Amino acid sequence: QDSCKDICAAMSLPKAVLVNAGRLDFDSGLDFSKMSSVVELTRFEDDASPEQILERVQGQEMIITKEIPVPGSVIAQFPDSVKLIQEAGTGFNNIDLAAAKAKGITVCNCPAYSSDAVAQLVITFILNFSCSLVPQMRMLSQGNRENFSKCLQVPHFELGGKTIGLIGGSGGIGSKVAALAEAMGMKVIITSRSPKPNAVPLEELLRTSDFVSLHCPLNDETRGIINKTTLGMMKPTAFLINTGRGPLVKEDELIEVLKAGQIAGAGLDVQEVEPPADGSPLYQLENIILTPHIGWKRLETRQRLMDIVTANLEAFAKGNPANVVPLP
Repeated sequence: QDSCKDICAAMSLPKAVLVNAGRLDFDSGLDFSKMSSVVELTRFEDDASPEQILERVQGQEMIITKEIPVPGSVIAQFPDSVKLIQEAGTGFNNIDLAAAKAKGITVCNCPAYSSDAVAQLVITFILNFSCSLVPQMRMLSQGNRENFSKCLQVPHFELGGKTIGLIGGSGGIGSKVAALAEAMGMKVIITSRSPKPNAVPLEELLRTSDFVSLHCPLNDETRGIINKTTLGMMKPTAFLINTGRGPLVKEDELIEVLKAGQIAGAGLDVQEVEPPADGSPLYQLENIILTPHIGWKRLETRQRLMDIVTANLEAFAKGNPANVVPLP
């Protein structure tokens, strides 16, 4: 009788498909038992082309994606069974919202799941730059021990009294970066649409900051906000940090500026195209710290993300959707 109840319960669960689980569970370290208790879960490991997405969503009610394009041409062909697209992340610019609206499909995201992890990565970049840790390790890997046999050959400075400028810094991640920076004695300034005590105009932030970190959403207004002109406003000793969205930066113009030594360096966890093309100068420039979008990839962060996705799926199934993305 109990087994019959279990079977009946499973049969009544809404069907959900995790379209590209491998991007989330690349180390097989995540626990999906909670999710499997609220939906009948099907998972595919590899990233999907638009055509493969269409194949994978057949007969499904809830679609879970992670950072893969879901174009309008595909959404328009979704079966009528699809009621929800759940982006397993904060950003949703990979989903055609207008097409979802036309199809009557709800879109949900997962805000704030990675705020601590991304803020810690920003500080990691800052700490590395302040003591030239990467150049020191590069010298050793090349057999150069002059930092040991001579006086220190690389820049090395304290962070107390230095200024960090957070573009769009009043949100969740920016606020956590601010708190960590202030704990190290740094001065924090931000740009903000609403009045804030430490808000300044963008040009002032760029001209006075020792570190400039990007925390604004990607939209038509912010796309390419960091370009040759704005980089030209920065101090030659300043560093750029981008853990937000790659297209906030005009990458070819940043590369020119870095090659010319017009700013001290850049820490890039996100790029315009991920991964960068094989021949990209980003891999070669010595004044860049380049990471493969790792801000959200800590195990605890990814498990928190899956728990929020599960809560969103359960809420939607009960008719009370949470974290709904406004559709145009």
